[in-house]
Amino acid sequence: MIEILQAWAHGQPPHVTDLELLEQWELSDSKQAILWGITPENVRLKLQGRSHLFCKLFQENFDFPLLSQQLETLWKFWLPFATQLAESRQQLGRPLVQGILGGQGTGKTTLAKVLTRILSLFHYDTISLSLDDLYKTYLERQQLQRVDPRLIWRGPPATHDVELGIQVLDQLRQPLPGQTIAIPRFDKSLWQGAGDRISPEFVTGIDIILFEGWFVGCRPIDPQQFNSAPVPIITIADQQFARDMNEQLKEYIPLWEKLDQLIILNPVDYRLSKQWRIQAEHDMILTGKSGMTDAEISQFVDYFWKALHPELFINPLIKNSQLVNLIVEINPDHSVGNIALRAREQGTGNREQ
Repeated sequence: MIEILQAWAHGQPPHVTDLELLEQWELSDSKQAILWGITPENVRLKLQGRSHLFCKLFQENFDFPLLSQQLETLWKFWLPFATQLAESRQQLGRPLVQGILGGQGTGKTTLAKVLTRILSLFHYDTISLSLDDLYKTYLERQQLQRVDPRLIWRGPPATHDVELGIQVLDQLRQPLPGQTIAIPRFDKSLWQGAGDRISPEFVTGIDIILFEGWFVGCRPIDPQQFNSAPVPIITIADQQFARDMNEQLKEYIPLWEKLDQLIILNPVDYRLSKQWRIQAEHDMILTGKSGMTDAEISQFVDYFWKALHPELFINPLIKNSQLVNLIVEINPDHSVGNIALRAREQGTGNREQ
């Protein structure tokens, strides 16, 4: 399969034998076929459409490395997922909000970038909005820290302007004719890395919104679970911090209700996020930039796990077919593993028209 995709990426047009081989490969994985709605009757038509998109991307100088891992991910995940998004947008009849939940190194930014490019081939305008873009201003977070000194870093619940997020998503979902919408943006480099809000981006006519973040869609859990929580929630103070963040998470539910769909980028082991962050920091230091030590990174990541531990907050979502439509396994090398479908029952979630 990889040889075929590499040939296409270098400009060779799809041959009928190429499609026959890919049809066999696609149908041999029944779970994958069901995931993307592929049957023996429609497989040829489906793959012709996907191959057309694949080749068109590279004809338009798609800035993408021709590595086997990425080409396979493009073929088996990014292209069919983008196609499903386009179909969902058409059926919905209004701008669609796709939530993307994933921790450090899971590929949220890459996914949003590639989906935006593919969806442009369907003539859909797409915009990415990060949970990070909704941070409270620097001054607001300074005041917040004086009230609660435990909020030493931005990121946990309570450090975002939830009302701003609701307002923006409402405007994007139900725009007035010709309306220009201000999209908040955040610069993490300001105030010696504390970050601050910057001038917004102004957009019109958006069809699909990719709303991503490390706890997008997470719901509060039973506080009793913190009595025997996993590491690094160890001390009584840790448990209280976790309970308080869990309570703050209730304020985010109205924001999550603006999602039409939610995808989870789920590492095979949540602890990989710490390894990925350390490696990213090492790579940055090699370029001559300053960075944190391994010990500082470990403390930094532990802080977020103390606030919302993946085992406590992500695992329940993975099992919840009412809230999640797709779960993508992320391997240690950042490649995509198993992809599982979680069909949302009709009428669940927010369906305002």
